[in-house]
Amino acid sequence: MPALRYLLLLPLLAACQGPNPYVAASRPLPPAPAAAATHFDRSAYPAAPRDFARYRSWSWRDGQLPAGSAWADGALIAEALGNGLDQRGLRPSDGGADLQASIEVSLERRQYQQRDDYGSYYGHGPYGDRYGLYGSAPLLRTYEVEVAVVRIDLYDGQSGQPLWSGSAEATSAGSQAERAEALRRAVQQALADYPPD
Repeated sequence: MPALRYLLLLPLLAACQGPNPYVAASRPLPPAPAAAATHFDRSAYPAAPRDFARYRSWSWRDGQLPAGSAWADGALIAEALGNGLDQRGLRPSDGGADLQASIEVSLERRQYQQRDDYGSYYGHGPYGDRYGLYGSAPLLRTYEVEVAVVRIDLYDGQSGQPLWSGSAEATSAGSQAERAEALRRAVQQALADYPPD
């Protein structure tokens, strides 16, 4: 039987031995434009890595303090961001700052699911031997949680170009003091990757 398979494959292999109908051909490149010798195209090269160590001061983007909400007032949000930037060596400045900062706090709803497996064993045998039936039923619970999302954006003070952004979430439940502490933690988490490596 294996010899028959080989005999069937021989015509296929013989068909592959024919000449290649495709022929490689190329045309010469067109001449470069005359301006190519004097024009430097910066888009053809990657940008130089940014030196984040040169940023020492910051101010609010467009001179606007963050807007407050029922969850947290603007002064608390501004204080939390100011403390977070201060821990990274950035000092506030009234004018001519190296960085411009903005922060937004928004309330969003998140859905989470929790699965619990409930089961039981039925039956037993004489002399301590166990036999019977085991059954389990999964119970899937879906619940919704309101969270405060903190988003921080940093811009170059001279060019206004975006430099860095980070975000984190804080629980929105609890007293005013608990929400203030959650906001501070969220700002620290959002700034955890600044300055980038």
